[in-house]
Amino acid sequence: MNPNDVAPMLISIVLFFSVGAAIILRGPLGKAFARRIEGKAGTDPAMAQRIEELEHRLAELAQDRVRVGELEERLDFAERLLAAPAEPLKDGAR
Repeated sequence: MNPNDVAPMLISIVLFFSVGAAIILRGPLGKAFARRIEGKAGTDPAMAQRIEELEHRLAELAQDRVRVGELEERLDFAERLLAAPAEPLKDGAR
C-alpha cells in the first residue's frame, strides 16, 4: 500500500461515518438521545400515571406484608397455647 493513499482513504472513512451518524441522529434515535440529555425522557403522561399506580400497589403490598407478619405471630401464639398441656384447676374452681 502506498503511503500517499492513506490520507485520502482516512478522509473518506471519516466523511462516510460522519454523514451516516448525522443521518441516524436526525431521526427518532437522535430525538430520543436529545430527550435523555435534556432530562425529559419520562414525561409521557401515560407512563407517569402507570408509575404512580405501581407505586400505590407497592405501598399496598408493604401493608399486606405487615399484616401477614402479625397474623403469623398470632398463629404461632395460638399453636403454642393449643400445644401446652392443660393446667389442672385449683381449689375446686371450674
